[in-house]
Amino acid sequence: MKKEIPKAYNPKKVEDKIYAAWEKSGFFNPDNLQEENIKKDKNGKEKTYTIVLPPPNITSKLHLGHAAMLAIEDLLIRYHRMKGYRTLWIPGTDHAAIATQNVVEKKLLKEEKLTRHDLGREKFLKKIWEYLEKTQAVILNQTRKMGASPDWSREAFTLDKQREKAARKMFVDMYEAGVIYRGERIINWCPRCHSTLADDEVEYEKQKAKLYTFKYSRDFPFTIATTRPETKLGDTAVAVNSKDKRYRKYIGKIYAVDFCGVKLKLKIIADRHVEMDFGTGALGVTPAHSMADWQMAGENKLEIIKVIGEDGKIKNNFGDYSNKSVQEAREMIIENLKKNNLLEKEEEIENNLSLCYRCGTAIEPLPSRQWFINVDKKLKRLGNKSLKEKAIAAAKSKSIKFIPARFKKRYLDWMENLRDWCISRQIWFGHRIPVWYKHVTRNAKYMTYDGKERIYVGIEPPKGEGWVQDEDSLDTWFSSGMWTFSTLGWPDNFKDGEKINDLAKFHPTQVLETGYEILTLWVSRMVMMSFFALGEIPFENVYLHGMILDERGQKMSKSKGNGIDPIDMIEKYGTDAARLSLLIGSTPGNDVRFSEEKIEGQRNFVNKLWNISRYILMNIKDTKCPIGHLVSKEVSKENLTLADKWILNKLNNLIEEVTDDLENYNFSAAGEKLREFAWNDFADWYLEVSKIEKDKNEILAYILKQLLILWHPFIPFVTEEIWKNLKPGHKNPSNPLLQRRNNDLLMIEKWPGREQKFSFPKAESNFEIIKGIIVTIRNARAEYKIEPSKKINAVIYAGKIRNENFRSLQSQSDLIKNLRTGIDKLEIKERGDKIKDAVYLIAGGIEIYLLGMVDKEKEKKNLEKEIENLKKYLSQIKNKLGNKGFIANAPDKIVKEEKNKHKESEKKLGKLEEKIKTLL
Repeated sequence: MKKEIPKAYNPKKVEDKIYAAWEKSGFFNPDNLQEENIKKDKNGKEKTYTIVLPPPNITSKLHLGHAAMLAIEDLLIRYHRMKGYRTLWIPGTDHAAIATQNVVEKKLLKEEKLTRHDLGREKFLKKIWEYLEKTQAVILNQTRKMGASPDWSREAFTLDKQREKAARKMFVDMYEAGVIYRGERIINWCPRCHSTLADDEVEYEKQKAKLYTFKYSRDFPFTIATTRPETKLGDTAVAVNSKDKRYRKYIGKIYAVDFCGVKLKLKIIADRHVEMDFGTGALGVTPAHSMADWQMAGENKLEIIKVIGEDGKIKNNFGDYSNKSVQEAREMIIENLKKNNLLEKEEEIENNLSLCYRCGTAIEPLPSRQWFINVDKKLKRLGNKSLKEKAIAAAKSKSIKFIPARFKKRYLDWMENLRDWCISRQIWFGHRIPVWYKHVTRNAKYMTYDGKERIYVGIEPPKGEGWVQDEDSLDTWFSSGMWTFSTLGWPDNFKDGEKINDLAKFHPTQVLETGYEILTLWVSRMVMMSFFALGEIPFENVYLHGMILDERGQKMSKSKGNGIDPIDMIEKYGTDAARLSLLIGSTPGNDVRFSEEKIEGQRNFVNKLWNISRYILMNIKDTKCPIGHLVSKEVSKENLTLADKWILNKLNNLIEEVTDDLENYNFSAAGEKLREFAWNDFADWYLEVSKIEKDKNEILAYILKQLLILWHPFIPFVTEEIWKNLKPGHKNPSNPLLQRRNNDLLMIEKWPGREQKFSFPKAESNFEIIKGIIVTIRNARAEYKIEPSKKINAVIYAGKIRNENFRSLQSQSDLIKNLRTGIDKLEIKERGDKIKDAVYLIAGGIEIYLLGMVDKEKEKKNLEKEIENLKKYLSQIKNKLGNKGFIANAPDKIVKEEKNKHKESEKKLGKLEEKIKTLL
């Protein structure tokens, strides 16, 4: 019975229906997978496979980087689900505190001419939540459009009630353990966002800057050099290298100077980090505005004078410079130095400008009282190791593996130089710090003294009146750093130091898949947070994908107009084509160029797979055994032809290789092998063989079934749609469990294993000989421009191969004649004399004579004439390249083109000379 299926695959018509069927089945939820189908380890414990989706920022819709992430993670999830793991993929979104607040603040100012302070905290936060309801819905819809199969029943948001509970609990626990503390330190301050930034949230941009060399005053003994003269208003010392002979006699002395109208007291100190060759070898020390200077101030007990305020302007008490912008103050100081002949020189240099990673504003290092995590504090719960030490040890011991491995070094370099993490942010949107303040003198639990200030740290607000909660919010990375375990129910699922329920079943997770650019921002924090909360790693593997670039190798962005919207591509080419274009050709840790043409090319393959499947479904006519039952039958080893054994052996090897590639995160290699098999081996060869040898229903159905399973993690929609036509199915099942028991959905079909009964290595090598002969004959016909309808005769001498192969060759004469070679009569012998007036070919040591194909004399004359013309052309190029004047004066591009022409022409000449030899 034939199954009628559409001639063309239309993804728009089927994708939404297929996704709805997947969701309705309940199989995205690991709890619904049948116990008898789940793999178990040697102790009888169920095997689980868990990924937490890196939560996309809800300020904007998904871009191609997110699409690549979804394609990779869904591939891993679908593969392991089919392998028999209880598979959990947790979806979620990120509140992205600073970014979200910035977006809404700009929107509010543009549309209503108001600031957040005009509205007040409560009303402003209401505006943010109104905005987020819309953007979050868009992102979740896009995730579904990509074919992602996470467990939507466990969906999380980094600012929902459960995550708020977890963040507060973590803060309190860390505070009680002495890991979180409040103190004053130099921090990265963004004057635009009015908030602190962690070290790894600072971006750097090369810029041209002026290096100024000057004296503080006429009575100061030597000059200093700086790029920021405005900060010198707060200098309390000058640092020199103790090895620098020029300044040894000054070390320890104190100078009172009038610097451009501001009184300074400067102590000359020695510091080994001062570079003697930079500038004058003497540096003004500004403790309030430099991380390095802050440390020197502590070591030398220097006064700390804050020059620049949180608004980016010079603070009061600095005379004429007060309330001026940094740039204005700089210009005034330079003018003053010139006027008093104190400026020795100014020169242009190149240095790095520190920028806020969210808004691009120049960062100001400022001393500020903030909340920090002490990454070096030793903890009993961690075997008297610090969070930093545990995070480093996890990488060094390979408890956590990095893919690609080179990122292990980047991770370790960052962790080994990690300083205390500033976790407080001066913004309103986010997890508000669970700290309350009150000016009293009594002691109480969770309270410490800071002058008269009383502090309460707790999950719930303190009782009584007069308590005021800290205005600041926690760094976004604090809550997202808990993502692997907060999404699995921590702290509720962690009782008396033991994991229970989801946390016990699914943590640690198996892989974190994310972009390499947030290795330090997120990955390192997740490792430390997991060690503190659970005493274990959060994930076993870290897979880092590269950036998606445009076809010219440039980063995609809205401003450049070179961005590609994945949803637009899905609308145009279908989800499977978009996914495949992101998976094939991409390797971990490497940026990849992307273009619409690439998606179009993969769409062509999706259509090819549809056509292959349709051909098989439409041409199996075994009425006693319909296709739905045929795929369940065992393929008999009896009466297999050489071509059957070849394709089954090829498929067997393919299953093993693709499985190995997926286990080792070689997604592109797996996809390329599948494509090569489906398009070349199966479609171009075996399907053509089946038209000649006939009676291949069982094998065709078996191969199609295996192909659909192998392709499903890559291209789930088209494979599921074809599968629907391959299986018998059930009409309108009243009970969804009926579908599950009968495995109607491809997404839960068992992943194939390599079958020893289909191992035919000798048959494969023999069929490759047949292929070689056929391809050689086809190429010869094309080379001699023989029209397809013209029949020729052929004689094959197989003397250089063993007798058994010779007999095998004789048995395949029908294939050699009929697989588009245009051979009418074929004679196969072990050996024989050379045949005159024939085209002579060699394929793998086998001699082939093609008879009646060309007029020998006419072809010989044509070739001789072509060779003569080509030699003249080569001589002209050679003369040109031998001309020293041409080489010296011609553009490099032209010279290179001439050399390439010479090389290609020599190759062509060699081929023509070989061809003329074949005309005996």
